Amino acid sequence: MSLSQRILSGDIRAAARLMRNIDDNLPSSRTELQDLFPHTGKAFLIGVTGPPGAGKSTLVDQITAAYRKQNKRVGVVAIDPTSPFTGGAILGDRIRMNRHADDEGVFIRSLATRGHMGGLSRSTADVANVMDAMGMDVIIIETVGVGQDEVDIVRLAHTTLVVMVPGMGDDIQAIKAGILEIGDLFVVNKADRDGADKTARELSLMLEMNRYAEGSWRPPVLRTEAQRNVGVEELVETMDKHRQWLMNSGEINQLLREKDSSLLQTLLKERLFAEVYDRIDQDGRLREILEGMQVRTQDPYSAVERILGERLNS
Repeated sequence: MSLSQRILSGDIRAAARLMRNIDDNLPSSRTELQDLFPHTGKAFLIGVTGPPGAGKSTLVDQITAAYRKQNKRVGVVAIDPTSPFTGGAILGDRIRMNRHADDEGVFIRSLATRGHMGGLSRSTADVANVMDAMGMDVIIIETVGVGQDEVDIVRLAHTTLVVMVPGMGDDIQAIKAGILEIGDLFVVNKADRDGADKTARELSLMLEMNRYAEGSWRPPVLRTEAQRNVGVEELVETMDKHRQWLMNSGEINQLLREKDSSLLQTLLKERLFAEVYDRIDQDGRLREILEGMQVRTQDPYSAVERILGERLNS
């Protein structure tokens, strides 16, 4: 049996192996993903983003436990930063979520960014699709926590949760426009700290400055203490309300179109770049171009035009 067939029959080891192959970018994984794709599209994808130290992993752990109480199967994709020097990563989220290790209804996969920008790993969408095909009801994707540029998650998740924390200096400056635009829900975590009310109030005021069409979703600001499991039940209820709104309003159709378009564009860019780059590397033109650029007899703009022209005419 192929890995995809074994996954559809409930083989967890096969799923783990395919996810490793996807992360290693093995060509064989593409065939397996093709076979699994018709079996995807049923899971509820939740994106969790926000700055480092906001308690995202602890909150994800509590959200996972809350959905398990509802007897829902939960997949977690946790993204960790990669060292720019060694290429290694400390995949610490498995340690924080260790209590779910023996729960057959929870599957946790840590991924390293490997230089990918935007808070996600290159293989995040594909790994989420494998979990979807496995029959996970809810898939939680926790971004790496690099700052205010983690907007890729909005192209993947159905509901995007932005986690903030009081005491990070100038709260207004910590809340950038990009984060405000992608959030479906905002959470002030560690709400027992001084300044939590101020942070929540400023967030609410900034969100009120946005213009909302009649009947559109207005992102709420919630407070949680993930360490003590305070406010998590209300958070899960609000996420479920957002999912219901997506379905009832028909917004889910536009969201899914954008999600599919983003996936197609990403795959197309990767394949075209890999094929073109490998070709000019193997035939020696890459070295010639780089040497010409060093002595300024070649410019990269003309080189790219020539390469693309050859590709389009081939």
